[in-house]
Amino acid sequence: MVVRIDKWLWAARFFKTRSAATEAVAGGRVHVNGARVKPSRDVQIGDTVQIRIGQLGWVVLVRGLSDKRGPAKVAATLYEETPESLAEREQRRLELRLSKPIGADLGARPTKQDRRRIERLKRRSEA
Repeated sequence: MVVRIDKWLWAARFFKTRSAATEAVAGGRVHVNGARVKPSRDVQIGDTVQIRIGQLGWVVLVRGLSDKRGPAKVAATLYEETPESLAEREQRRLELRLSKPIGADLGARPTKQDRRRIERLKRRSEA
């Protein structure tokens, strides 16, 4: 059986739609055996696939082929994630959870009363 990489990624449930999988492959966020590929590239059992979705990445070994999307339990049998990839992804998740969101150091938004005080101070300093 021969399966295109974009169909396999969709069937393995890495992407919700096949067009999203095609876009990711064409955009260079998917590599097969260390090389950037086109969406029409055939994937075979034993290939190593590197996938980057947002800030998270996976390195998986192809264990099965399918061009049809099925239940998640069946999709999980199509690949095996490497232990290094799993550890790195968990570490990245932890870092993202513990890091402060952008703008967190700015403090709370001023209330109406705070804005009035600021305006009063500005008027006094200008006069």
